[in-house]
Amino acid sequence: MARANWFAVSPEGAKAIGVLHHYVVNDTNLSSALVHLVFLRVSQINGCAHCIDIHTRDLLKEGVSVDKAVLVPVWHEVEHLFTERERAALAWSEEVTRVSETHASDEAYAAALAVFGEKDLVDLTLTIAAMNAINRLGVSFRLKPRARS
Repeated sequence: MARANWFAVSPEGAKAIGVLHHYVVNDTNLSSALVHLVFLRVSQINGCAHCIDIHTRDLLKEGVSVDKAVLVPVWHEVEHLFTERERAALAWSEEVTRVSETHASDEAYAAALAVFGEKDLVDLTLTIAAMNAINRLGVSFRLKPRARS
């Protein structure tokens, strides 16, 4: 079934999401590689093929190894490939993305806060929220990945 092109149907809505995306990508203290790592993990949890494709490519452009990129879904099993900051960001990304199950536990918050501090943790949470919003649009309106066979 063909679905609406949400960018075309609601340009003001697309612009609003774009402002948040621009902020988290350009105006925080979070590194670009960390932002794309978070974008990828959130997109994997949400099953957004379009975003998984984009953010895997973005990580590779950032110089992240293929080994590391493909193992993001199982980062708990290969923690040695990820820095402390990356592990904390991935854990918080999972906690916030699955908030209906986790309720953003005090333990998870304390662990993330210990690594990021208040400002960066708020910005990390905005990064997670932005990708969750974009994923919901991507999945709902069936945005296609760029990948070709």
